[in-house]
Amino acid sequence: MRQYSPDLTPPWKKPKPVPEVPAEPGLVVEEPGSGFCGAVIRCEAGTVTLEDRFGKHRVFPLEPRGFLLEGQVVTLTRPSASSTPIRPTRTASGSVAVPGARARVARAGRIYVEGRHDAELVERVWGDDLRIEGVVVEYLEGVDDLPAIVADFSPGPDARLGVLVDHLVPGSKESRIAASVTSDHALVLGHPYIDIWEAVKPSSVGIRSWPRVPHGQDWKTGVCRALGWPDNTGAAWQHILSRVHSYKDLQPELLGRVEELIDFVTAP
Repeated sequence: MRQYSPDLTPPWKKPKPVPEVPAEPGLVVEEPGSGFCGAVIRCEAGTVTLEDRFGKHRVFPLEPRGFLLEGQVVTLTRPSASSTPIRPTRTASGSVAVPGARARVARAGRIYVEGRHDAELVERVWGDDLRIEGVVVEYLEGVDDLPAIVADFSPGPDARLGVLVDHLVPGSKESRIAASVTSDHALVLGHPYIDIWEAVKPSSVGIRSWPRVPHGQDWKTGVCRALGWPDNTGAAWQHILSRVHSYKDLQPELLGRVEELIDFVTAP
């Protein structure tokens, strides 16, 4: 007699096979139950440890159909013994690098900074993150006309605006300008330094401290003269920028503000 399979489920009702993917270090996946997205840093018997772009770790069980890889449901498996357990590389901002990631189409939201030097420093440290998030940074050449600039941008729920301001301390001109921006979809933050140069740690530049420049004197020119550098602020900035390799070369007062602005502009 002809032998029949005990499984009488019609083919169109059977679940589609789910790909099995080795949990290699650096693989970026999402755990759909929590929404946690990160890179694999460790895979042990029955569990996998992920690290997100902020350095936060979460441990998840290696369950069938338990993760999303580029939007597709997959089952993570323990890598073979020949796999090299290396940690993923990091971007200059300290977040987990995503090998081969393409730049996202630019969002309608933007981050504005005061000048070209500010924009170049943000690009140096956060450039990889900004491209993945699709955030464009533009510079304003000063913030005196910030209220009009914000009004012209017309920020909204799908086009948030973040602004980074130099010397944002109580009683300063910059603090009064920042307070005049009242849109719920615009966020103005700043650091306490007179210029973005000061946000670079002196030790990274090879100096003991940033010089005090007398009031009324151009600050950048005064810094060059006090340090014995030529009166060429453009060349001085290129020297400073060349000494910045990662977030470790910047003051924490700047780091926190830029991260806040990125989070604000990219919030769902």
